Amino acid sequence: MTFPSFSGFGLGLRKPHYSDFLEGAVPVDFVEVISENFMIAGGRPRHILQRVRERHPVALHGVSMSLGSAQGLDPDYLARLRALVDAIDPLFVSDHLSWSRAPGFNSHDLLPLPYTTEALDLVCANLHRAQDALGRTMLVENPSSYITFAQSQMTEWEFLAQVTARTGCGLLLDVNNIHVSAVNHGFDPLDYIAGVPLDRVRQIHLAGHTQGENLLIDTHDRPVPPAVWALFARVMERVGPVAVMIERDDDIPPLSDLLVELDMARALALPKVAA
Repeated sequence: MTFPSFSGFGLGLRKPHYSDFLEGAVPVDFVEVISENFMIAGGRPRHILQRVRERHPVALHGVSMSLGSAQGLDPDYLARLRALVDAIDPLFVSDHLSWSRAPGFNSHDLLPLPYTTEALDLVCANLHRAQDALGRTMLVENPSSYITFAQSQMTEWEFLAQVTARTGCGLLLDVNNIHVSAVNHGFDPLDYIAGVPLDRVRQIHLAGHTQGENLLIDTHDRPVPPAVWALFARVMERVGPVAVMIERDDDIPPLSDLLVELDMARALALPKVAA
C-alpha cells in the first residue's frame, strides 16, 4: 500500500460554505471533510460530498477511530469508513494519535496517550488492522495535548517515528498542534521538527488556537497566528510535496477570509516550490 505524492492547497469543507463549492469555482486544489459526518450511505451530506468530489480531490479526516484504544478498533466503524472510502476514492485517509473509546464509554474527544513501548505496540497493531481493513495507507496526525504522563519513555516525535517505521503509515503534521503542545509542555517546537520523520509527511494542517487560563487550547476558531506561520515556514524548508490546508471548525468566517489565509500559506511555501 502506498499514498500519492500531492502538492496543493486546500480548505476544510464546512456546512456554511457548501453553496460556494456547489455553485462556483473555488480556487483550491483539494478539500478535506470530517469522515464521520459522511459515513451514512445516502442522504444530503453524501450527495453534496459526491458533487464536490466531481470538482476536487477529497481527503477524509477522522476524529473517532481511536487508534489508542486498548480493546482494539470498532469493526462496524471500519466497515462504514471502508464504504465511504470506496465511494469517494479519497486523496488521503487520516486520523489522530489518540484514543476516545473504552467499553461503555466514548469521550467524544481526542485523549492523549502515554508514550511507552506498550502503547506503541498497541497503536501499531490497531493501525495495521485499520490499513488492512481500508486497503489504504493512512496518515496519522500529531495531537495537541494538555497533560503528559510520568510513564512516558520517549517524546511524541520519537513515538511517531516508531509508528511510521513499523506500520508504513504517513503523517498529517498539524503545525498548530506542535505549537500548542510546545507552549503547554515547555519543549522547543524546532526539536519536534528535527525529530519527527518529515519524509513521511503528506499533509499539513494550519489552524488557530485560544489562550486559556494556564494553557493554549486547540480551538480551531481563529485565524492562523504569527507563531504558527513562522513554524510552518520552517517546516516547508524541509518537506517534500505536501497538501497544505487551513482548518477552521468554529466561528467560521466567510469563505473569502479563509482564501486570504490560504494565499498566505502559498506565499510562504513559494520559495520551497520554486526551488
